[in-house]
Amino acid sequence: MPFEIDRNYMQQTLLKLLSIHSPSGYTDPIVRVVCEQLDELGVPFELTRRGAIRATLPTRRKSGPRRAVVTHVDTLGAMVKELKPNGRLGIVPVGTWSSRFAEGARVSIFTDEKIFRGTILPLKASGHVYNTEVDTQPIDWDHVEIRIDENVVGADELYQMGFRVGDFVGVDSQPELLANGYLNARHLDNKGGVSAALAAAKYLVENPTALPAVTDLLFTISEEVGSGASAVLTQDVVEMVSIDNGTVAAGQASREFGITVAMGDSTGPFDFHLTRHLLNLCKEHRLVHARDVFKYYRSDSASALDAGNDTRTALITFGVDASHGYERTNLDSLDCIAQLVVAYARSDMLFKPKATTLTKLKDFPKTRKVDVDMMTKEQQEAVAQIPPEN
Repeated sequence: MPFEIDRNYMQQTLLKLLSIHSPSGYTDPIVRVVCEQLDELGVPFELTRRGAIRATLPTRRKSGPRRAVVTHVDTLGAMVKELKPNGRLGIVPVGTWSSRFAEGARVSIFTDEKIFRGTILPLKASGHVYNTEVDTQPIDWDHVEIRIDENVVGADELYQMGFRVGDFVGVDSQPELLANGYLNARHLDNKGGVSAALAAAKYLVENPTALPAVTDLLFTISEEVGSGASAVLTQDVVEMVSIDNGTVAAGQASREFGITVAMGDSTGPFDFHLTRHLLNLCKEHRLVHARDVFKYYRSDSASALDAGNDTRTALITFGVDASHGYERTNLDSLDCIAQLVVAYARSDMLFKPKATTLTKLKDFPKTRKVDVDMMTKEQQEAVAQIPPEN
């Protein structure tokens, strides 16, 4: 391995993060924990008004164009939409996930005054009562409810106990780590990415070197609901690499080992130059890697561009099987992600050292010959025969 990442630190950090509920909209507790981790590492940070974190890795540089590595601390969850006459809670999802994976989950309900425990169940939960109807009822959020672990039988009693429409619901991670490095848990997306980013920061702090650019670690709080990195970037960030989960499934190239570099997702291709730069770093440092395209997927990179940032973006991922369900990855993949973050932070930037919004053609990055320069003589002659457009 090119960089000796503290794997025990990464593992313990991940398990700690998985123990903290952080559905989008209810992220203050995990934000405080991540800030404590940064304090322990000696990495300075600041918070946006809503709680996104911008930490800056140690470097002698104080100005110039910046680069950023971004992960998100928020996860999927739910919210109370109804106090039901049967003494249970109707819910809606926070983030995009199937109620199929919610069935049977243990949860915490955060009321204004107290935290209650319960279980998400289908409306017809007992085969002894409903027979085969337990298998034929629809799979959607209107057909699940939360059974509260309290002696309550009606909506009025729920109200008296403090339950309200809009209470947040945190879904237990239920992690199980095996000796071979496999980790099963909910919310590996993206607490796995957060732990890898912190492990990379630890390495860079303990093995100081002059970074070629000011490098920010960004921890966003609303990626699962679409806004993500829309507000935490400064205007002088010219390169941004997102860390998130890679979708392991039939027809996908992502794997639970090594790194998967995303070439594109549902919002379109990632930046050509920055993506190839990351691929070259993988080759240079002999990091196991693959390429993939994600069809039904967006990340913090998309929200950054949607907000109007003129920033080159790329996405590196750790393989996750059954994403947005009961997920699985391997610590090897997270280790490789942390190593790539270290390699990226220490590599030269694509742009020359200026932070202006606009640039001259001579300053535009060029990593290899493109277009006509790569054509054979026969191809160039064929292109020359194409009549110009009107």
